[in-house]
Amino acid sequence: MDEVLKGSEMTTSTETKMSEKVTTFLARKHGLFIDGDWLPAVSGKVFDSFDPGTGRVIAQVPEGDAEDIDLAVKAARRAFEDGPWGRMTPSERGRLLFNLADLVEENAEELAELEVLDNGKPLSNARAADVPLCADMFRYMGGWATKITGETLSISTPGEYHAFTLREPVGVVGQIIPWNAPLLILSWKVAPALAAGCTVVLKPAEQTPLTALRFGELAQEAGIPKGVINIITGFGETAGAAIAAHPDIDKVSFTGSSEVGRIIVKAAAGNLKRVSLELGGKSPVIVLPDADLSAAIPGIARGIFHNSGQVCTAGSRLYAHRNVFDEIVDGIVQQAGQITVGHGLEDGSQMGPLISPVQCERVMGYIGQGRDAGASIATGGARLDRDGNFIEPTVLVDTRPEMSVVQEEIFGPVLCVMRFDDDDLEQIAKQANDTIFGLAGSVWTQNISAAHKLVRRIRAGRIGVNTHGSVDATLPTGGFKQSGWGREKGHDGLNLYTEVKSVIVSL
Repeated sequence: MDEVLKGSEMTTSTETKMSEKVTTFLARKHGLFIDGDWLPAVSGKVFDSFDPGTGRVIAQVPEGDAEDIDLAVKAARRAFEDGPWGRMTPSERGRLLFNLADLVEENAEELAELEVLDNGKPLSNARAADVPLCADMFRYMGGWATKITGETLSISTPGEYHAFTLREPVGVVGQIIPWNAPLLILSWKVAPALAAGCTVVLKPAEQTPLTALRFGELAQEAGIPKGVINIITGFGETAGAAIAAHPDIDKVSFTGSSEVGRIIVKAAAGNLKRVSLELGGKSPVIVLPDADLSAAIPGIARGIFHNSGQVCTAGSRLYAHRNVFDEIVDGIVQQAGQITVGHGLEDGSQMGPLISPVQCERVMGYIGQGRDAGASIATGGARLDRDGNFIEPTVLVDTRPEMSVVQEEIFGPVLCVMRFDDDDLEQIAKQANDTIFGLAGSVWTQNISAAHKLVRRIRAGRIGVNTHGSVDATLPTGGFKQSGWGREKGHDGLNLYTEVKSVIVSL
């Protein structure tokens, strides 16, 4: 690893800000976590992990593929059917999840720093949100472990019967997580699966393997039995595809692009495994003329520029009433101009890089398409001249519904602004719903009646009123239309990992 760091020519300012714990972790020879052991890939292959803020190599991890996935699935199956996991009481499972939550908190600074080096987000964001919310999810789901219940049913069949339902774990679960919030979304998937009594084969995104590997070490320390959690680093087209197609995986949970979601659905058809998907979004933000702009303007800016716009629920389509349009645009442009863009470990950094050069090219391509189609750039629109994958916070005006920047998910810090003149809520909702996606949205108004009417009319899985939503553990997240199947978080997220069994006893 010393050679990797030397070869990377990591900038002195960034390297000196790395803690000793993180430097030590990066320097380790990393393995795949299978059946409680850290193993090299069967092929012996490794691949580089890059810091998106510098573009330089910071670690090497094993390149798992179908053979490694098969070993992990076999380990998960043994743990589910023959190991101590299935014999544990719900309270024992819950205590182990509480142990994990405590360990996440105890190692919060190291995890936050690794998340910055993995994903690029500012350290302040990882400290304030990703890590504590990860711990909170394990604690929340740990509480649910003792509250998984069925129902007693009154039936009308002649005779005397006792009828009831049971909720049982679905079995071995394959989980594929994205690179935009790797540690947080890991918790959304792993915590409910463990609370329900399932076992897990987890594949982090190839761009962000580090916090998942560190989490595996914490799972060992927490006392999670071997084989219950297995972590395979590798690429989507090999390891991810093997998870989706494996005949002994009972369920697959995927968060990522709609294109890959369709591929997973097709692959899962082999054994008709259960599938849940959290996919793309193009979330509308509606500002009515009576909105409190002192709250709306910074709230809308956060909703699109947080995590460099790499958020599936990002408020990327802004519909502002003509009476407040100019003030809204001016305010957001001012907010964008005040954002400090820099490496996540730099002091004062408020917006980090995009995940990769490929993503930078994608986002810059969309900005170019918007300009060519007649949109104007109110602010931003350029790539920063520095190492790493940095793009300015960008606001596009004069956008129209048919433009690609309005219809397609950009997944970058790009806001498309449109004016509406109609006060008819039906027409406003029609514009907001003019997309194949339905993940999230928000309404900004002081008129409670108008807010509730729009909430009922917008076709999306999560709507904020005078906020662009929350990632609280209790709040189900998922989409309508092509934004996915199922809901994560909350009690709905737990139910994704259970099957219902009905029982009838003749008396």
